[in-house]
Amino acid sequence: MSMDVTFLGTGSAYPSPCRGASAIVFRTEGECWLFDCGEGTQTQFMKSALKAGKITKIFITHLHGDHMFGLPGFLCTVSLQYGSKPTKQHVDIYGPVGLRNFIRMSLEVSHSQLVFPYTIYELLPSEDQSPAEEFKDFSKYSGDCCPSPPEEQIIYADPTDGTYCVLENKQFMVKAFKLYHRIPSFGFVITEKDRPGKLNISKLQELGIPPGPLYGKLKFGFAVTLENGQTISPSDVLGDPVPGRKVCILGDCSGVVASGTATLCQGADLLVHEATLDDTQMEKARDHGHSTPKMAAEFANLCRAKRLVLTHFSQRYKPPGLVSEGDEDVTVLKTQAESILTDQSVTLAEDFLTINIPLTKPS
Repeated sequence: MSMDVTFLGTGSAYPSPCRGASAIVFRTEGECWLFDCGEGTQTQFMKSALKAGKITKIFITHLHGDHMFGLPGFLCTVSLQYGSKPTKQHVDIYGPVGLRNFIRMSLEVSHSQLVFPYTIYELLPSEDQSPAEEFKDFSKYSGDCCPSPPEEQIIYADPTDGTYCVLENKQFMVKAFKLYHRIPSFGFVITEKDRPGKLNISKLQELGIPPGPLYGKLKFGFAVTLENGQTISPSDVLGDPVPGRKVCILGDCSGVVASGTATLCQGADLLVHEATLDDTQMEKARDHGHSTPKMAAEFANLCRAKRLVLTHFSQRYKPPGLVSEGDEDVTVLKTQAESILTDQSVTLAEDFLTINIPLTKPS
């Protein structure tokens, strides 16, 4: 099964001719999810080979404008592309408490109606995710201006490790974890479930099992009983399971809050981490709730991520060839991260960069 991540926006604060505002698309066969939706995201979709109408889930890491101002327009444009007839395509939206009111009010005051159904799930943050003077408890009046349908709900942190169980289906489990920023921010971990190993055809033939429906049942974990009364278990004829892949996407942060985060991200195939400023400005970065390459690389080492991707660069950092007076070469950020990493690779994200995530071979 193919899996990839495409960066539609890699800049911080605002979109520029060089970089769009934050937006990342995660794709597998049958799934297409959007992480953050900064201003201009719908235009970035149009410039790419991606289809906005394929998005079925949207995750917002935090409520700063450069991560969500593009969301109402994106939803409206997708609705227009569907035409005037209602569609069954459902979109689930996840983000911090306050997101529901933002979306509902934006659509309400602009007299916008969507032809597709959607559901909003809000993560309840805690006061330790931001400076006390910046923390606002939106849960006190969430739904006051826009009552919530009964299926929409607040997602609470697990008291044992501080993480959030966001969703689970046959293919994936998605969990969220707390980050420290100027306002509460979150990271998301997409964990693909292990898949059954290969059928041992020679073993099946030895057991006298003919090709057909029984192969499929065994492949999907069901025991079968032969005509002679013998019961064959999947473990008898399957090789080692194919390990699932793991992708971690962090919002803006100067550090993690929940104790279980490193365990949750352990062994990630891809870790996407912000690096707004370079290491010479670490104090400034921390003061503003942001990270530098060194900070990102240290977290990558801690959770033993296989590949680190840096993104969310200050607009002062330009790609080689576009550096002018007052700008800095973005490649310095890669050099700084490489000096800290053990044996992982590091990539600087650029708009429209797609990274494929290969299957992990059974050990």
